[in-house]
Amino acid sequence: MKVKVIVHEAEEGGYWAEVPAIPGCATQGDSFEELLSSLYEAVEGCLAIDIDDKPHSSTDRILKIAV
Repeated sequence: MKVKVIVHEAEEGGYWAEVPAIPGCATQGDSFEELLSSLYEAVEGCLAIDIDDKPHSSTDRILKIAV
C-alpha cells in the first residue's frame, strides 16, 4: 500500500507530516530521518483498529490481512 504524505517544516524547527488519506494521522520529528521513522509508526498505529469491542455475530468472519 502506498499513501501520500505531506511534510511540513515546523516553525520551531524540525518537521511534521500528515497523511490526508487517514484522518488524524500526523507525526513530527526533529530531523527528516526522525520524521520518517516516526511516520511508519504513526501510520501503523492509525491503521491498527481493535475490533474486539465491535459487536459481531457468530457468522461474521474476522480476518487480518497485510497491506
